[in-house]
Amino acid sequence: MKNNATKPVRVAALFLCTVLLFVSAVFAQNSIRLDVDATRAAINIIHVKETFAAKTGDFDLYYPKWIPGEHSPTGTINDMVNLYITADGKPLKWQRDPVDMFAFHVTNTQPAKQIEVEFDDVSQPGTVATANLARIKWNRLLMYPRGVKSDDIKVTASMRVPAGWQYATALPVTGESGGAVKFGEVNLTAFIDSPAIIGKYFAKVPLSNDPVPVEMDIAGGETAESIKYKPETLEGWKNLVKQANLAFGAHHYKSYKFLLTLSDYGGSEGLEHHESSEDGVDTEGLSDQYKLIDLGDLLSHEYTHSWNGKYRRPASLTTPDFEQPMHGDLLWVYEGLTQYLGHVFPARSGLWTPEVYRDYIADTYASMDTQTGRKWRPLVDTATSVQITYSSPRAWMNERRRVDYYDEGSLIWLDADVLIRQKSNGKKSLDDFLHKFHGGPNGDPHVVPYTFDDVVRTLNEVVPYDWRTFFMDRVYNVNKTAPIGGITNGGWKLVYNDTPNVQDSLRGVGPNLMYSIGLIVNAQGVIRDISPDLAAGKAGLAPGMIIKKANGEDYSYENIHKAVAATKNGPAPIKLEVQNGGDTATYDISYTGGEKYPHLVRDESKPDYLSAIGKPR
Repeated sequence: MKNNATKPVRVAALFLCTVLLFVSAVFAQNSIRLDVDATRAAINIIHVKETFAAKTGDFDLYYPKWIPGEHSPTGTINDMVNLYITADGKPLKWQRDPVDMFAFHVTNTQPAKQIEVEFDDVSQPGTVATANLARIKWNRLLMYPRGVKSDDIKVTASMRVPAGWQYATALPVTGESGGAVKFGEVNLTAFIDSPAIIGKYFAKVPLSNDPVPVEMDIAGGETAESIKYKPETLEGWKNLVKQANLAFGAHHYKSYKFLLTLSDYGGSEGLEHHESSEDGVDTEGLSDQYKLIDLGDLLSHEYTHSWNGKYRRPASLTTPDFEQPMHGDLLWVYEGLTQYLGHVFPARSGLWTPEVYRDYIADTYASMDTQTGRKWRPLVDTATSVQITYSSPRAWMNERRRVDYYDEGSLIWLDADVLIRQKSNGKKSLDDFLHKFHGGPNGDPHVVPYTFDDVVRTLNEVVPYDWRTFFMDRVYNVNKTAPIGGITNGGWKLVYNDTPNVQDSLRGVGPNLMYSIGLIVNAQGVIRDISPDLAAGKAGLAPGMIIKKANGEDYSYENIHKAVAATKNGPAPIKLEVQNGGDTATYDISYTGGEKYPHLVRDESKPDYLSAIGKPR
């Protein structure tokens, strides 16, 4: 009886051991050890060595293609060179998939302990690295077993940096030894979502410890002077953290790091992550007054994404790995709402003045309202076609529309915020929606997907209204004019006068003539875009043409500015000598009205909801 009683126990124990061994083997095969040598990052070369448990027979490796936050298949496969795959040091044959260039078929016929993958990442100069700093994007630096969910792959990594350089990342650090920093184990999803910056000129600036650490990490590309900041700038950054957390009512990160790079050669950057953001501006980003305004927008936008885009994410953008395509139809929420809050939070935190905040809104509306492509294309199509809209050229953008779900999306959410305030007599606002939709308990990073129905339902919990029709009318239908309800119902009017909008100073590309003669032109006189409905387009000008003279004088910003300004009080000639390929001709621009730049003026007949939106909480 004793033996018979224990036999089932032994069988069960044996079965359990078998299962554990199988799970352990699978787990080992889905564990990656990654060693990154960034000591030559200054010359745009990073060496990678990764190892994982050996697999026999045929298997596939995949290089990340769809990068979260980029909404497109932007994986930098062309920057991967010197690829070698071995098993216990013995070369293995590999073959790239003839259809999906990011997939590699590998065959291993020999017993082995581990598979090794080595390659170099050779970024283009000025894209992610300079002589004194680099952005370390882990998606550029590994391949993973194809067909395995990124949440199920464990990564343990180390990184070497050039002598004298410092680093910052949201990854857990377990120590430094042998010239390398060692990171704790995380899954592949979190790993790729936690990039690093490294640099010679470096500053780590605490912003908050309430309730968890938030830090500004700054790397300067050219000089030590570039990373210095003013006390009022630091105060604005601290207020940004405070105001964002008050608006959402909870945070979903263990800690947060702004990874700020300042370089004239390192390229601009703005990419969200759950516990960090990549924020790249030029070397004067902390010293020039206009560039500081622009930086306030960038930091606020990417920080907002920790809640809206990372924690709450459209189900159509939530994929199990970096191979499956993402669908951008709800980007008017993901990016549009973030764009809106990315303008509200700088106003609330003191990074912007109320005048700057209003100028941003005015310029956003004017820019969207003059998009002639809106006559044939609904806003949602710019999001659905995101794979091609990001890369579309500037020429003929007015006819095409580009990533308008950002700016026009922000106008729609302004409209919604004002509507909530109206219907609740000022007792509620979009902040109440943020609390319900993005708040909840504080906690570690995770994703809660949503659908259009979820957005509508939550808004109805805040203020009952036909929110479905509200969005259908503005997002899914063709609208020949941009949504202005947030401005007019918010207690303000849009006007045009000859005082440049603050955005014109931020752009640094000379006078914006789009709202007068309908023209955008660069310093060399190259016409970048036109509005076919306005004077320049009606005269026959087109993108790509080059203005050589304005009213007989050699082209310059000053001269074309003067020619347009002269029409303020009545008819005045605007004669442009224009080169089109090998031909040159003179165009007469029929226009009166002088320069026109958008601004907001107060409408005293209505409550001032717009100012209330920008006030700190």
